[in-house]
Amino acid sequence: MGTKVSLVLVSHSEKLAEGARDLARQMASEVVIEVAGGLEDGSIGTSFDRISAAIEEAAGFAESDEEQEAHDVVVICDLGSAILSTESVLEFLPEELVGHVYMADAPFVEGVIAAAVEAESGAGVEAVRTAAEEARAFHKGSGAVDAQAEETADSQRVNTATDHTTTVRNPLGLHARPAAVLAKLIKGFDAQLTLNGANGASVIEIMKLGVTGGQTVRVQADGPQATEAVKAVVEAIDGGFGEL
Repeated sequence: MGTKVSLVLVSHSEKLAEGARDLARQMASEVVIEVAGGLEDGSIGTSFDRISAAIEEAAGFAESDEEQEAHDVVVICDLGSAILSTESVLEFLPEELVGHVYMADAPFVEGVIAAAVEAESGAGVEAVRTAAEEARAFHKGSGAVDAQAEETADSQRVNTATDHTTTVRNPLGLHARPAAVLAKLIKGFDAQLTLNGANGASVIEIMKLGVTGGQTVRVQADGPQATEAVKAVVEAIDGGFGEL
């Protein structure tokens, strides 16, 4: 497996689970993501057997090497009965998986994206689960940069090695894919970096900014690799994330 932590998506709908996985893979292609969606006959519902099989597969327990240590797994569910079904599965986990499987109290789509990006960075299971759960704070449509914020950014514009303001060039701005690109990029530096004051290592925090094409972003960093981090982030933003 490519990362320390795998994900399992439990949904009442097979298509919904697979769609969430496809979306997450656009931003975190190396993470193992198994799905348990719908019932065996294709109808809406949740299946004990499907959830159990997905968890075992994600943990590596279903592989032929019986001595292989299980991988940690974070399970994200869509609705209440999916949670109940998953809790039932966790009560009957094989001994080898006890202590390796964790449920995240997270919104389904945003939580999956945040968890996948965090997992691909090599983070441990607690950090991955926390990233998923913190996605609850993502309020759609309420974080857009307003005119006053733009004016403030202009008045405070400073271009130094560790404090640089640039304009987002791609028309859709810092939507999910660019946010994931930046978060993964920033995690690779020994630096604490912010974008308009938001934690640059969090894909959800970046998306909450609501920055669209033509708006400015102030990139600030502190730490041993602050200069390198700011330079890399500014280059990524100026490059338009391949959308120009």
